[in-house]
Amino acid sequence: MDLENTNAGFIVYFIVYGGASVAALIAFLYLWLRKCNAFAAGINTPIRLRRWAAAFFALTFLGHIWWLLFYIYSGNINSVGCMLLATLDCVGLMTTIPGTLLAMLQDRERSVWPIVLAIIPYAVFLGLNVAYPDHYFFNMAILYVLLVYLAFTIYMVFAVKKYGRWLRDNYADLEHKEVLYSHVMVIVILLLIITYGFDGDNITISYIVQITEIPLFGLLLWRVETLPQLENSPVEQQPVNIPSNLEQLLDERCVGTLLYLQHDLTLQQLAQAIGTNRYYLSQYFSRQGITYNAYINNLRINHFVNLYHESVAARQQVTAQQLASDSGYRSYSTFSLAFKQRMGQSVTAWMRETDK
Repeated sequence: MDLENTNAGFIVYFIVYGGASVAALIAFLYLWLRKCNAFAAGINTPIRLRRWAAAFFALTFLGHIWWLLFYIYSGNINSVGCMLLATLDCVGLMTTIPGTLLAMLQDRERSVWPIVLAIIPYAVFLGLNVAYPDHYFFNMAILYVLLVYLAFTIYMVFAVKKYGRWLRDNYADLEHKEVLYSHVMVIVILLLIITYGFDGDNITISYIVQITEIPLFGLLLWRVETLPQLENSPVEQQPVNIPSNLEQLLDERCVGTLLYLQHDLTLQQLAQAIGTNRYYLSQYFSRQGITYNAYINNLRINHFVNLYHESVAARQQVTAQQLASDSGYRSYSTFSLAFKQRMGQSVTAWMRETDK
């Protein structure tokens, strides 16, 4: 009976393993063969991100195939073939996953070559493990990869924060531009994969890794589909000399024309509209102690408040969702968060107090 249960368990495992392999292959073919988005047709995805993600999916699929063939025909973890496959697997994943994550951060283009150089000692440890197959050097290799990934994770924490500041300094609408949740998911998955490297014979860990790969693939594919191409031209480094009439220009050409209601209005577009320099405008908001995103949100919230008072005075039946849309917001959740930050209470609470 135990043998039957074991055989059934292996059958289920290989079904899950095959499902993850097929999912990676489909994702690769989709990104490689299709030049535009199928699910988010209105979004122009960065080409660099599509290529890195496609490479990740391709290497993941190949990794599933070559490890399956290895365990079918060899299974000797101390062989040269095993060390070669482990090196290919690690170098491939530790290059394409950081490459994909870094491509999501569009405030500037970050290079992946330092990570590739950092993986070289891993290959050295595996080579020593072939010469001295006592698992000491193999465990050292796994530990080293863990330390490299930990260092990269720490770097990404600061890089994502910097990216968030860049977004708020340059974009009025942040829908689908943030990348934090994608990083959290990838961090969890890679830690599972590293755990799998320490105890790959544990069937429970193997199940967890294979099952969690599928939502990871879906999340990365969704991120590639929905992340828009953003301008990342550097701000001109010029002496600070803000024009004296900049506030008046903003009142006339942004507030007076209701330009702030335009979706995805960027700092560059606003600077062009008022006939000034992007650098000057950025410095102006910085001296006011706010970000460009906060400036636009304040105008939109004020617009919402005025629309609501007008609707109440005219005894019109309106919804907060409709007024939020009329105030320049595509997403009600984004509006709700911005409103609470600006007014100190939720939209519904504010409306109840206003109606008294």
